[in-house]
Amino acid sequence: MKLLLTSSGITNKSIEKALRELLDKSFKEACVVFVPTAANGEAGDKSWLVNDMNNFRILGFKSFEIIDIAVVPQNIWLPRFKNADVLVFGGGDQKYLLTQMRESGLENELQTMLQSKVYVGISAGSMVTAQSITLSYTNILYYEKEGRFEDIDGLGYVDFEIRPHLNSKWFPKVNIPYLSDLAKKHNRPFYAIDDASAVVVDREKVRVVSEGTWKKFN
Repeated sequence: MKLLLTSSGITNKSIEKALRELLDKSFKEACVVFVPTAANGEAGDKSWLVNDMNNFRILGFKSFEIIDIAVVPQNIWLPRFKNADVLVFGGGDQKYLLTQMRESGLENELQTMLQSKVYVGISAGSMVTAQSITLSYTNILYYEKEGRFEDIDGLGYVDFEIRPHLNSKWFPKVNIPYLSDLAKKHNRPFYAIDDASAVVVDREKVRVVSEGTWKKFN
């Protein structure tokens, strides 16, 4: 399985290079499906989503499709997913995205498809790949809500969690001191990555590519 787990997608040449190496072919020979579903539950301006999409479009892929799995039926999206070389899951609400992956039937199909395709996550799209997601963690960090630790099952592709948007002005609690305190209360390993960093999973090998700041906890 090949995964590129990012905070904000293709934001620099290092992350672009990592994707090209995972893909093992040129972008102009490859097809991409971009899934914006996680953004459905997010209110307000969606310029960030347009920017994330455009950062893939300008790479010059052979084909660039956008498919919302909450709207498009399986008989339409499934052949298009199977035809793609890269599956990109955008940012937004990770719990909502997981729900739609399961209700649409995509979760059952992904495990097989990812034997030959590259999975790219952006923010929530990266977070759902973990074995479990600690919801109160994400509420505290990104939605300013308090609460007890509550786990929901993720896709189970990796044995660590992703905390995106490290040091972002939009999420002031996502910083090293605050995350260090949270890590003491919850011993599951996680990577905190900023918008210039990504975690690369190439079968059994895990590495970080970065032109910014990142840190692994636990």
